[in-house]
Amino acid sequence: MTRTVTSDQEWLAEAVRLATENVAAGGGPFGALVVRGDEVLATGVNQVVPTNDPTAHAEVTAIRAACQALGDFRLTGCVLYSSCEPCPLCLSASLWARLDRVVYTADREDAAAAGFDDRAFYELFERPRSTWTVPVLQVATTEHNTPFSAWLNRADRVEY
Repeated sequence: MTRTVTSDQEWLAEAVRLATENVAAGGGPFGALVVRGDEVLATGVNQVVPTNDPTAHAEVTAIRAACQALGDFRLTGCVLYSSCEPCPLCLSASLWARLDRVVYTADREDAAAAGFDDRAFYELFERPRSTWTVPVLQVATTEHNTPFSAWLNRADRVEY
């Protein structure tokens, strides 16, 4: 029997269910789904610890799976539902995927109370790089523009 979901609250309940089940399975407390119309294209759960992949956040895994399902890196016409406010990594992935909307239920304060302090990253990006604990530096090379020149010279490139 196919279940029809019609509201943001119902989709969010599904994201929360995925997140809760993932905790029981040894993953992190985050779940997400990519929806187009009334169809779930893909789901994702946090797999950072089980896969030793710091990018395996629920939203990123759902976006990756949805792109594979559609055969396109663009998720125009789709909505990402997440059990928690996306961190900067996931928010950036959502923007790059060109989702129509991102909808979440718990927020960064809820995540911080559970030991997931995404606020630190949001605050970090507001400060000058010179104050960051991890240096992020540009080093000039004579070849720095070679990949971009190669890209611009490709007649068959796919713009994104």
